[in-house]
Amino acid sequence: MNKAVNDGVWSGSWVAERLGVRLEGDDELTGMLGLALRRNPKRAHLLVSNVLGKHVPQSPSVVYGAGFALGRRVRELLGAEEAARAVVLGYAETATGLGHSVADGVGLAPYLHSTRRPVAGVARAGGFEESHSHATSHLLLPEDPALLVGDGPLVLVDDEFSTGNTVLNTVRDLHERYPRRRYVVVALVDMRSAADAGRLAEFAGEIGARVDLVAAATGAVRLPEGVLEKGQELVARYEAESAAEGSSSSAAPSGPVAQFPAPLEGDGGAAGFAADGRPTHPGARGTARATPTGPHPDDDPTGPHPTRIDLHWPPGLPDGGRHGFTPAHRTHLEDALPAMTARLAEALPADARSVLVLGFEELMYAPLRLARELEQVAEGVEVRYSTTTRSPVLAVDDPGYAIRTRLVFPAHDTPADGPGERYAYNVAGAGFDAVIAVVDSVADTPELHAPDGLLARLSAHAPQVLLAVVPSYVPGPLALPERHPMLPEPLRGPAFSSYAPEEVGWLLQDLSDVTLEAPTEEREEAIQSGGAHYAESLPVEYQPSEQYQELFQTALAESAARLAQAAGAVTEIVLAERSPRPVLVSLARAGTPVGVLMRRWAQFRHGLELPHYAVSIVRGRGIDANALRWLAAHHDPRDVVFVDGWTGKGAITRELTAAIREFEASDGITGFDPEIAVLADPGSCVRTYGTREDYLIPSACLNSTVSGLISRTVLRADLVGPNDYHGAKFYRELAGADVSVAFLDAVSARFAEVVDAVDATAKELLSGDREPTWEGWAAVERISEEYGIHDVNLVKPGVGETTRVLLRRVPWKILARAGAGADLDHVRLLAEQRGVPVEEVAELPYTCVGLIHPKYTRGATGADGRAVNL
Repeated sequence: MNKAVNDGVWSGSWVAERLGVRLEGDDELTGMLGLALRRNPKRAHLLVSNVLGKHVPQSPSVVYGAGFALGRRVRELLGAEEAARAVVLGYAETATGLGHSVADGVGLAPYLHSTRRPVAGVARAGGFEESHSHATSHLLLPEDPALLVGDGPLVLVDDEFSTGNTVLNTVRDLHERYPRRRYVVVALVDMRSAADAGRLAEFAGEIGARVDLVAAATGAVRLPEGVLEKGQELVARYEAESAAEGSSSSAAPSGPVAQFPAPLEGDGGAAGFAADGRPTHPGARGTARATPTGPHPDDDPTGPHPTRIDLHWPPGLPDGGRHGFTPAHRTHLEDALPAMTARLAEALPADARSVLVLGFEELMYAPLRLARELEQVAEGVEVRYSTTTRSPVLAVDDPGYAIRTRLVFPAHDTPADGPGERYAYNVAGAGFDAVIAVVDSVADTPELHAPDGLLARLSAHAPQVLLAVVPSYVPGPLALPERHPMLPEPLRGPAFSSYAPEEVGWLLQDLSDVTLEAPTEEREEAIQSGGAHYAESLPVEYQPSEQYQELFQTALAESAARLAQAAGAVTEIVLAERSPRPVLVSLARAGTPVGVLMRRWAQFRHGLELPHYAVSIVRGRGIDANALRWLAAHHDPRDVVFVDGWTGKGAITRELTAAIREFEASDGITGFDPEIAVLADPGSCVRTYGTREDYLIPSACLNSTVSGLISRTVLRADLVGPNDYHGAKFYRELAGADVSVAFLDAVSARFAEVVDAVDATAKELLSGDREPTWEGWAAVERISEEYGIHDVNLVKPGVGETTRVLLRRVPWKILARAGAGADLDHVRLLAEQRGVPVEEVAELPYTCVGLIHPKYTRGATGADGRAVNL
């Protein structure tokens, strides 16, 4: 493979020389990869692929061939019979086209890629997060829910396999729902460190499945000490210098640039380009020719006027793998490609000799196939292919740098996460005679055609811009679940729960007569092996000893005033910012006592009788959509405020955000705000809270006996149908140990004495900076890696979450902040009872962190993995 060189200069040399970064590995590696810089708190450098077709315009035959060849290797690995039973899953956005090409190489495998775009009428079959992300970023939306069900191999495709955390966590989550015997991880480059290399086999043993890896090239990135800080300083310096140049130069391009200054767009000419026009990247006419002159898009206030091409895309043919792409779809596409490509070729200017086909974010495969076909039929025309992207990268005009130029334009597909900037790299200054922009119909919006939109940016750098719109495929109405027209009214005490009927209405179904409990060790083994989801069963309710009950009462007496102040403060913020008459909706069950306290404060201080309900939310499954439908039918969704007890690492915050987004897409009901109001936010995950201190909230000490005698919520297919609320049990038999109302009364009794403190706290919070920093999430990632767990789901930060680990899961060890006092008395007692070591740590953002046993087999509880009698 040709190396990414310009007169012998590797496109990673600029970064390597300044940061001391070294790329080591196969001969193909430097030909496949260059280096660039980005602003990122975890990794400043970016590996830029020359064969992916994302950042670097490349021959479409090279891009498609790289993926197809990997697919053939997978087919050889599996054998024809197993390959025919395989399903291929690609990652959005970067690897959607690569994954599709791999599926073509495998042969008969259907293809699905994850997506960041919720689609109305399509239920989520799963979702997962990138390990560095603060929000659920990947949705799985197959048209056929059975696509992910089965025991054939699952092939997961990403462009780069580095630490492996994202892929392995994906496999773990999918295995929990759809267990299989075999997985194959596919990547263009395997860049794992020696420490990470052994984790694949170790992970396979954990889940009891075979996991193989197929990569086109293997290597490693050697990073000197302090490289992250040096990279961040380098990016900051270039930003500052470019901003200064832009403020004094009349030639600075117009248009918004958020992450990096406008002069880095490449509008300033071709300094450093080869004078003879030779490309500096293999196939990337990016960086070789001077920027063409011509009218700037701002000269025409009505925006650009591209030539629109009607492809005559076949009706019913999906535009990609967002909802699944079957072998039958592939056949249909192959039959239609020649005619569609002929229309592209006919629309090109007669004198065009260099053409770029530019895809759009996740829409990579359709434009790739069109470009490859055009490359084969358009004689005398050099065709290149790349796509736009959401990822901001620093552009530096140097032959030894992979991202030479950057175009910036606003998002034009009304993204679910709100407006933002999008980018096209190595297009400015490329000397393309024509650019064919290929988007789906959802993205054919006024923003696309605006004076500062993508088409205008392209028009400034190519004499001819053409637009081809592929119909966005939406599955038919059969994908919509049938719904019962009437949903039940909420359950209320004393028939369901020990709370008074006006305190809370439970949007749940009563499963009290169903046996759902299983021993803690048995549940843990089933959950970690992928045999069951945690919400499909219940732990046996912990029965506190007399000593533990005394600890609870002591903790309650000591903290009641502090809890009253936090409850009052968060209620005042809700009333001031969210709604004058909010509808409180607690996330069962930890949120329920807090919701009752907030309701009581509003009544005490303002004479308000606020509606209060409790609903179920399940990690990996989302919020109860039927409960949302009932709420929308009885209240204005804009008044609904979701309530929880505390934040840990923010998993429920992200889960709720994704679930509300999906609900809006599926039901068309808008207005629900996913921002959670919590008593305590030690993880810095939300804006609405009473405190960010990590202290003992006594309701975390117990289970149902402090939550109205209600169990955790249950979501199991044989018990909860599509028209049912999630379920829960009412443990009437535990009435003798119930302290639910006593807990609320003890805190409410302190309301009068904390009024002044609440006013001061609320005033301070309302006027201060409450933007989430997600420092808790960062700490959890660090702890996960430092302790060799490699799964953030097994790290439970904060006093409340640590208590839950000790009560319901199989703990491995407890990390306690050095010097933590009485807030941890109950944690130390529970740890002693379960034989779990408590390790004091000097630098800990939480008071304590509970670690679930990462390699659980039945009976393994302590650090040594030996059985402990409870």
